[in-house]
Amino acid sequence: MSDIRLEQAIKEINQNAEFSIREKDVDKITWLNGTNPISKTDILAKQAELQTAYDNNAYARKRAMEYPSIKDFMEAYTEKEIGGNSTKWDAYVIKYNKVRSDNPKW
Repeated sequence: MSDIRLEQAIKEINQNAEFSIREKDVDKITWLNGTNPISKTDILAKQAELQTAYDNNAYARKRAMEYPSIKDFMEAYTEKEIGGNSTKWDAYVIKYNKVRSDNPKW
C-alpha cells in the first residue's frame, strides 16, 4: 500500500487537472472539464517516484518527532550564554546527538 495517493501523483503531473477517482482505482478515473487524460503508466510511475522520495525521508520525520523541543533548546542556550551554566546545554547536546545516531540518514 502506497502512502502517496493517486490524486497526489496526478496533481504533481498536472496541477490544474480536474478529475474524480472511484474506489482509489487508477482504472476508474474520470477526467473532467476538458482535462487531457494522463496515462495510467505515467500516473503509477509518478506515484512510485513520490513514494520513493517519501520513504527516503523517513529518518527526517522520525528525527523531527524525537528531537528535544525548541523550548528546551532556548532554555539551555540562554542559561549557557547568559547565566554561564552549561549543564542544560550539555544535556541538550547529548539528547540531540542521540536522536541523530538512533535515526541515521542512510
